[in-house]
Amino acid sequence: MKIVLTGGATGGHIYPALAIGDTFKAKDPGCEIIYIASGNSLEKQIIPDKGYTLYEVESRPLDRRNIRKIASTLGGTLKGRKQALKIMKGFKPDVVVSTGSYVSVPVVLAAHSLGASVYLHEQNGFPGVSNRFLARYARKVFLGFEGAREIFEKSVKDPDKIIYSGNPVRSEFSGRIREEDRKTLGIPEEDFVIMVFGGSLGSETTNSIGESVAREYADKPGYTIIWGTGSMYYDEIISGFAAEGFAPSNVRILPFIKNIPEMLSAANLTVSRSGALSTAETTMEGRAAIFIPSPNVTADHQYYNAKAVADNGGAFIVRESEYTARDVLRIIRELDADRDQILQMEIASREVAPVDATDIIYNTIMQTYK
Repeated sequence: MKIVLTGGATGGHIYPALAIGDTFKAKDPGCEIIYIASGNSLEKQIIPDKGYTLYEVESRPLDRRNIRKIASTLGGTLKGRKQALKIMKGFKPDVVVSTGSYVSVPVVLAAHSLGASVYLHEQNGFPGVSNRFLARYARKVFLGFEGAREIFEKSVKDPDKIIYSGNPVRSEFSGRIREEDRKTLGIPEEDFVIMVFGGSLGSETTNSIGESVAREYADKPGYTIIWGTGSMYYDEIISGFAAEGFAPSNVRILPFIKNIPEMLSAANLTVSRSGALSTAETTMEGRAAIFIPSPNVTADHQYYNAKAVADNGGAFIVRESEYTARDVLRIIRELDADRDQILQMEIASREVAPVDATDIIYNTIMQTYK
């Protein structure tokens, strides 16, 4: 079987596609897989490093507020479709799997015109505009959250094509042992480890919390702080700390957390946004979490991602409109003082993990693509 993966711009689209690709490689070692994306810096950093050949096509996000930009997006999409057609005529894929974002549009349109079987995965509870548009061309649409079903049912004729799978998470998140990962990372086994991160680009909110946590626990014995700032903020934060001579030995500040399976495994408590991927990965590791849903997303879907975990007892939700870093620190202190509650939260978090997502997707594609 020959497979094209597409979906990009952020890790939230890239990593689910890679998880699906890894499952196909594990179950069908003879399959051939390529990845088509826009070729932005994050895609170039992640995709080849995970063993996939990356092909680049033109694609642009849609800005419906500006007529000129809409025309530019259309022109870029048509150019990208032509480029994708050329790539796929040479590769001759049987299946194209898209995890969304604007880069997927020209690739899926090209795949449909060539007669390849198209499958979509939507990570969020409220579908993105690209996947809503492309659903009409898909053989099956996989859902990360059941809440997206109602919206897709308005745009597809056959409701049976919509399948709940959960969010695909890479196999590296399964079966990890905290003690072993701490040893690999050089983290003392007895430490209380707090991990703060805001996604591949980062966010001002999580970085404000990261700084507060770093200052609160700086050089305190028995604590390790892991702080992923995001690539946009790292240089500014590091230079600011350097200017004041703030360099605590127990605080690890990173622009982008490449080895997030090991880091999550090593953590006792995470503080993060609740994007679909972050939520899925956190629950796969069974980590107690404090989620700060981004208010800048459609239909408040990050809140509903977090709510699925919080309702089961695995997380706290702190609304950005109501929060201060002091509120988050208060919750951290309370949990630090009640380690039994953290253990119960870990069990509850693991109970809502999407453990079968990649198997459901793999089996469905194998049964339906011909």
